Amino acid sequence: MAATVSWDGLRELANFRAEKGCAISVYVDLDPSVAPTAGDAASRVNSLMHEGEMRAEAAHELTHEQREALRADLTRIREFFEREFDRDGSRGVAVFSAGLDNAWRTLPLGDPVADKIAVGREFYLSPLVPLVGRGDGALIAVVGRERGTVYTLRAGKLEEVVDQFDETPGRHDQGGWSQARYQRHIESLVHEHLKEVAEQLDRRVRRLRSPRIVIVTTEETRAELEEVLSHEVRNAIVGWTQAEAHSTPAELLQAARPVLEEWHAKQEREAAERWREESGRGARATAGWADTLEAASDGRVELLLFQEGADRSAWQCPHCGRVSAEGGPCPLDGTQMEERDDGLNLAVHQTLAHGGSVLALRHYQDLDPVEGIGALLRY
Repeated sequence: MAATVSWDGLRELANFRAEKGCAISVYVDLDPSVAPTAGDAASRVNSLMHEGEMRAEAAHELTHEQREALRADLTRIREFFEREFDRDGSRGVAVFSAGLDNAWRTLPLGDPVADKIAVGREFYLSPLVPLVGRGDGALIAVVGRERGTVYTLRAGKLEEVVDQFDETPGRHDQGGWSQARYQRHIESLVHEHLKEVAEQLDRRVRRLRSPRIVIVTTEETRAELEEVLSHEVRNAIVGWTQAEAHSTPAELLQAARPVLEEWHAKQEREAAERWREESGRGARATAGWADTLEAASDGRVELLLFQEGADRSAWQCPHCGRVSAEGGPCPLDGTQMEERDDGLNLAVHQTLAHGGSVLALRHYQDLDPVEGIGALLRY
């Protein structure tokens, strides 16, 4: 089962730095279009492991112990895929290993990622950033006058977590009641049912720390439901939509996906507009690699923005981890900085390690004039 990629999880990985050995990051693309069979997936893993073994042989700067630990980590990763990994609908997977520093993490993913193996002092995290908030973890609530079903979106599928059914009597059950009294009774039952559904949503919103919610219902039921929703649930709702009665989970997801994508595009638009405004008046924003890497190293980045595909070489201090767009001695401790070919990953690391967030712009090209990267700052 695929895992949900969260900011908390990424920050935990970003705060890791190998002190004794090497940090290995492996990404495998399991999208059915490129790896439809187990044999195809195994071939991709073998290719990555071979690349890692070649790097281990060429890493002359490593001590004998570090080189042996690197080989052991690669063996462990290979054995994980051969003996333990259960694909179970995952469209990608990430594995992080650093044996000498007692680190091991596997992340089956609901979205595809490009094949990649990286070896360094930190884990390679930039491929995970676009996956945060893309849909996984969202709640899809299907609400009617008798039924309220809540699903969570994981690995591209809806999993049922709540099924609230409160039967409302039909017209044949009226008996000797007057029509008006009977109708008031039915409306009271519907109101109580909607209150219970609202309470179920409220409990999950509080437990999951404000997940995104899409409500699937009719216009009539929407008006009644909105009256009983808590403030927290209202704030978590990203949109409303409709679907045919008795829709399958796959059909419900098809109805909800455009709402989730529209919400994410809105988040991008608002962030890009805010960056333009702050950058235009020389306020709390950076533009381009030099200023952004410096601000990230200083812990000043609130939100790192980059356009997908943006990257360049950068320099990092091997002692304290500070990053820069230019080489030379580290401004903090004087250690000679080392060139790296993954500048975006360094910027992501520094931002996450200092508690910031990162947003990949897919729908907007506002950062084109500044090499595809910028940031909104805390101060």
